[in-house]
Amino acid sequence: MPPRTNDHAPESGRDTGPAEPTGLSGPSAPAEPAEPAEPAAPQGTTDRRPGTGDRADARTEPEPEPGAGTGTRSEAAARPESGTEAAGPGPEASPSGVRMAALRRFSAAACRSRGTHLTVCAALLAVAMTAGAVAVGGGRGGTQAGARTGTDAAPAAGALAVGALAGGDLDAGVRALQSHLRSQPRDVGGWASLGLAYVEQARTNGDPSRYPQAERAFDRSLALGSGNEQALAGRAALAAARHDFSGALKYADRALQQNPYSERALSSRIDALVELGRYDEAAEAADTADSRRPGVPVFTRYAYVRELRGDVRTAREVLERALDGASAPADVAYVATALGQLAWNQGDYETALTHFARALAADEDYLPALEGRARAQAASGDRAGAIGTLEQVVVRSPLPGPLVALGELYEARGADGDRTKAADQYALVDAHAALARAGGVNSDLDTALAAADHGDPEAALRAARAEWDRRHSVHTADALAWALHRSGRSEEALPHARRATATGYRNAAFLHHRGMIERATGHDGDARRSLTAALELNPGFSPLGAREARAALDDLEAAR
Repeated sequence: MPPRTNDHAPESGRDTGPAEPTGLSGPSAPAEPAEPAEPAAPQGTTDRRPGTGDRADARTEPEPEPGAGTGTRSEAAARPESGTEAAGPGPEASPSGVRMAALRRFSAAACRSRGTHLTVCAALLAVAMTAGAVAVGGGRGGTQAGARTGTDAAPAAGALAVGALAGGDLDAGVRALQSHLRSQPRDVGGWASLGLAYVEQARTNGDPSRYPQAERAFDRSLALGSGNEQALAGRAALAAARHDFSGALKYADRALQQNPYSERALSSRIDALVELGRYDEAAEAADTADSRRPGVPVFTRYAYVRELRGDVRTAREVLERALDGASAPADVAYVATALGQLAWNQGDYETALTHFARALAADEDYLPALEGRARAQAASGDRAGAIGTLEQVVVRSPLPGPLVALGELYEARGADGDRTKAADQYALVDAHAALARAGGVNSDLDTALAAADHGDPEAALRAARAEWDRRHSVHTADALAWALHRSGRSEEALPHARRATATGYRNAAFLHHRGMIERATGHDGDARRSLTAALELNPGFSPLGAREARAALDDLEAAR
């Protein structure tokens, strides 16, 4: 399973009711002072190229919706975004031009799909067709899957934050915020709320072109109210979503200087430290957040920090406590999915399937739960069920993790046409990475992991080295080790493979990679131990990886 992030975390800042700290973080902090309600928004992982934060923005009008004075969608796609630089060498040099070029590559890759995968092609082309509307600020028609239908009225920004957005009616909430800001263009909190809503739309719709819009909204909020905590915490969430973890940490720290009890900033700070590989500091940040703002967003991060340090028992206990206290369907789905992922990672597929079923009972369209169920189905021997489930997932959200998982299942099945189907999935990973980069998202880790096994090993190595230059997490250490090995540099790979497993984190894919590298460098005894540990921990961690590990172990045993 790919690195667990908080891209699908429940909306930080929402009032989830009273909660007690985990009881594991030492003495509680002083009682929390009264705090204005934060607008609901996602907690995502950080990303690259955040904006400058406090720069002034001359525009005061919110970005219009399609059909509201913007012309047709095709017309919107043809003209540059309002407020962007018109000068340049050509349309491809503008942000919208870069985005459209990526979308064309994305669509071309999608159209290589055949048979039943024409459905995937149609869905991805629909994403490309909305690019023009997205560029001028319009939302997609309808509401997000499973969302409640709401009103298009424009309440005050604060009412919207705890109403439409927290209730899940995201697209209607964005329209209401846009309408509100047309009449109240100097509403500092309104611009921050709109920025957070755009981040949430990018997350739920898999549409990274929303991120530049979010950046502009936060810039306007900061220009109107320099240093306001809502916008700074929002910039931390945006940086996390774009995988700019250093930027996320910077903005989270600035927000916490304004409000030490900001749940969003506290959560983003944990995310950033985890993804930067600063695990001791992440544990301290989790303790601080647990004492100041106990609740589902903090509990799930606290558990993940513990899991990364090898303390699976505590991670499970904290998540179970969080699930017992969760009432909103989004919280139940998120926490149950985290428990399912934890169980799957330990090879307990029956328990994992039970947790994923609970998540889907709360939200039948929750994609991380569907993906987790597919992986547990595959590991349990239900390959047909896993393929069917993953096909549903990639039609709606063609992200690298499920695309690679589906491609590997096609390869493992080996039926007529499966090799071509698998190649189509891997091609879409490259296309999605191009689309993500056009939205300011750093996708080097995804590129490295996919290309090492299913693409160009040298491209994988370039991406892995670039990511390692930015951060030293266990996941980047593993990706660099595997890319080096696949590029014929196994001696150089070995220290990174050992570093990836040094924190106590129990991950079968890491152990598989380490075992194969140890075998390639002549450390046969170590290789046997690593490969055996991988298969004992999670024998179904990957249909192709587990098969390779078993074959290598058989060869090592035969050579004794």
